Amino acid sequence: MAAPNFANRTLYHGDNLPFLRGMNSETVQLIATDPPFNKNRDFHATPDSLAAGAKFEDRWRWEEDVHEEWVDAIKDDWPAVWQVIEAAKLAAGKDMAAFLCWLGVRLLEMHRILREDGSLYLHCDTTASHWLKAVLDAIFGRKGFRNELIWKRDAPGKGAKRISRQFPRESDTILYYAREGATFSQPYAELSESQRKPYRYLESDGRLYKAVQLGDYTADSIARLAAEGLIHTSSSGKQYKKYYLDEARATIGSIWTDIPGFGVRTASKERTGYPTQKPLALYERIIKASSNEGDWVLDPFCGCATTPVAAENLGRRWVGIDIWDKAHETVLKRLDSLGLGDRPIKIADVGYSTAVPVRSDDGEAAAPLLKTKKKRSKEPPGPRMTRAEMIAILIEENGLVCEGCDREFDDPLYLELDHNTPRSDGGVNHISNRLLLCGPCNRIKSNTLTLSGLRKENTRRGRMWKG
Repeated sequence: MAAPNFANRTLYHGDNLPFLRGMNSETVQLIATDPPFNKNRDFHATPDSLAAGAKFEDRWRWEEDVHEEWVDAIKDDWPAVWQVIEAAKLAAGKDMAAFLCWLGVRLLEMHRILREDGSLYLHCDTTASHWLKAVLDAIFGRKGFRNELIWKRDAPGKGAKRISRQFPRESDTILYYAREGATFSQPYAELSESQRKPYRYLESDGRLYKAVQLGDYTADSIARLAAEGLIHTSSSGKQYKKYYLDEARATIGSIWTDIPGFGVRTASKERTGYPTQKPLALYERIIKASSNEGDWVLDPFCGCATTPVAAENLGRRWVGIDIWDKAHETVLKRLDSLGLGDRPIKIADVGYSTAVPVRSDDGEAAAPLLKTKKKRSKEPPGPRMTRAEMIAILIEENGLVCEGCDREFDDPLYLELDHNTPRSDGGVNHISNRLLLCGPCNRIKSNTLTLSGLRKENTRRGRMWKG
C-alpha cells in the first residue's frame, strides 16, 4: 500500500472529484460521508448561523451535469455500474441516472482509495438509496455489502405540519460497505429500563447479576469461571454463569433510534445552521465501529465538518473535501467551541488547500473489480480520445462491420465499442486495443475473450456471417 500523499487535518476546497483522483490508492481506513440525496430541491443555511450563506442545489440533469468523460470511464472499466445507470434511466428517469453517474465516478475513486481494511459509510435516504445500493454492489461486489443501517432521525410528529397521505418519513439510510479485511468493533449501548427489571436478577455483595445456564462449558472453563467468582450454584446444586448488571451492555443493531437529529437543526449547542447537518454522535459511532486511533478518516462531502470534528474528538487523522467556501472557517469554530480535552487544536494545525494532491503511487485511475494481480500497462502518451471519436475512426477504417462475426450493418447503432484484450487481463483503453462488435458478439466475448477467442467461439457455434 502506498503512503498517503496528503497531510492530517487538511481541508480541500473545490469539486471533490479532482482531489479524490489525486489521492494515492489504498491509503484510507474509513470514508464516512453525507453526499447530496437527489431531493430535487435547493438547500440554504439559516441567515444568522455559523453556516450563514451555505447553499447547494440537490438536483441533477443529464444534459447539464454529466460529462462525456465520466460516461466513457464507467462504460470502459465498470460495465456493471453502467448497467445500473441505464436501468435507472429507464425506470426512474434521466435525472436519477444523471445523479448516479455524477456520484458513481466519485464512488469509484473512494473504493480505490480505501485500504484492504477499509470501510465506506454512505449516508442517503429513500430518494435514491435502492439505486445507490445497486451501484455499490457493482463496485464492491456481493461480499462487500455489510449492512443497511436505518437512522431514525426524528421523533414521531417532529416536522409534521399537517396530516399526510402517507407514513411520515422519519429515517435516513446509511449504506455500509467494506473491503475483505475491514476493521469492525461492535458498538454497545446502556441497557434499557425494561432490560433492568430487578426481579430478573440475583444479588451478591451489593451487585445484581443474572444467572444463565452453562450449556456446553467444559470442566476447565467452569473451574476458571469459579475462580473468578462468576459461578452461581442454586439450592439444588445446579451451576449457572453470572452476568453482572453493571457490566451488561446491549448490542446496537442496524436500526438506530437513540441519536436524535431534530435538535441539531434547532437548539443544540452543535447547531451550525448548515441545511443538512448531522449529529456528532452519529458519526462518532461510525468512526468508533470501523477505525482505530491514528487511522485515516476521509469525508469527500464534509459540509459543516461533522465527520472531521468527530474524527478529531476520537484521535483519528482526517481529511475533508467540500466546495463550500466557509468549510474551513466552520471546522475551526466548531473545534474551538466543542473543546478537545488534552488535544487542543490551533488554527495553524488545520490545513486549507485548493491544490490537488500529486499522486506518488502508480497513478492509475479507479481499477476494475475483476482486475488481475499483474500490473496493467498504461495507455500511450497523448490526448485521450472519447468513445464517440474512437467509434467514428473505426467505422471509417473498417465500415459498419462487426469484427467478431463479419456481419454488415446499415446503422452504427447496432455496433458497440469493446476491447480486444479485455481490461481484466490488462488491456488499455487506447484505440489500438479497440474494436466494434454487434450486441450478441459483445455478450459472448464478455470480459474474458480476446477478438481471436471470440471468432473461434463464433466459428464453433456456426455464427460467422457468410454473406
